[in-house]
Amino acid sequence: MSPAATRFGYSSRSREEYAIDMTRIQLVMCLVAATAVPGSWSPAALAQQRFELVTGKAFDSAVPKDFYLEGNAIPTQKRNASLVKTPGGARALFALIDTAGYSADIVAKYIGMIITEGDLTICGQKVTVGSYGFGWARPGTGVDQPGKFSLYNQAGGAVAECTTPRDAALKQPRPLQAIVAPDGTARLYYGRHYIELR
Repeated sequence: MSPAATRFGYSSRSREEYAIDMTRIQLVMCLVAATAVPGSWSPAALAQQRFELVTGKAFDSAVPKDFYLEGNAIPTQKRNASLVKTPGGARALFALIDTAGYSADIVAKYIGMIITEGDLTICGQKVTVGSYGFGWARPGTGVDQPGKFSLYNQAGGAVAECTTPRDAALKQPRPLQAIVAPDGTARLYYGRHYIELR
């Protein structure tokens, strides 16, 4: 052991241990830097990981006057429409359509429309960018039974189908509305019946 080592109170062994400890610290810092992408915890980045309701001018300009299904231009109901931004940043529009006066097949099959600019999961199935019509069968008023949601492409072909739970605790049911929960998940409601949006 050198006089300098004795004077400062460490041996060659402690120097080796110190070097190992420093190497470990540097390794941990590199790992932290690699996983902490700049801005990944910013409010804007966190907002992109959740659904958001879109209102105001952006909503007003997104709702079309008519929606095309199976060769028919069917009026939309802006008062019963919702626009959301998905966790991926795309917009998805949901609205009821007014099928009164159209053929019995159209009236029986459709109650609403979806236009999505990004991928969604509906009824457990991935739905890609595009426009869709949907039907939604429900039991009688006040009956606590599930409904049935059916999704179709614009030509009328079946895309997805699922049963829809009834939310008896929903405080203010409306004909159609998208509701975003505090945790950022979203549901599309038809009265008290709903589907999960993912």
